[in-house]
Amino acid sequence: MNRFVNYSQQTIRAARYIGQGFIVTLDHMNRFPMTIQYPYEKLIPSERFRGRIHFEFDKCIACEVCVRVCPMNLPVVDWELRRTTKRKQLTSYSIDFGICIFCGNCVEYCPTNCLSMTEEYELSTYDRHELNYDQTALGRLPISVVEDCTIETYSNLLFLSKGIMGEVSNSKQKTSSR
Repeated sequence: MNRFVNYSQQTIRAARYIGQGFIVTLDHMNRFPMTIQYPYEKLIPSERFRGRIHFEFDKCIACEVCVRVCPMNLPVVDWELRRTTKRKQLTSYSIDFGICIFCGNCVEYCPTNCLSMTEEYELSTYDRHELNYDQTALGRLPISVVEDCTIETYSNLLFLSKGIMGEVSNSKQKTSSR
């Protein structure tokens, strides 16, 4: 009799677990797909997104704080001492994005705010040496995803259906025209 009670309890517990899994499956069946067609549709990164670093050469004082706070010792800062002004003069600055972990420490601790994070996340290349950006490449501002008219953008990962997305954009146009 004891065996029968244990067997029935285990059967009920197994049925409950299967039912819970089935409920999760049904819940996911009612959701919209989360995928986007990448080259033609892009997500707009959040405000605090850590993308490629933008560098302003004129603001940099060659203090090397960015190198000291970087866990990878990544930024390469070359400078020379000007004898007349007794100050450092920056000669070159580079970051290898193949090694960068995009922690944002260099941007946070920069005393002159010459470093900033952009929304650029498309850094894939066939040659890893192309990921070493010098001050010229770092100074180039990326084209904003929002401004590119050939790409359909989505504001977040909660994928909206085309009908709802059209209603949202129409209501935004009405409020901006007021």
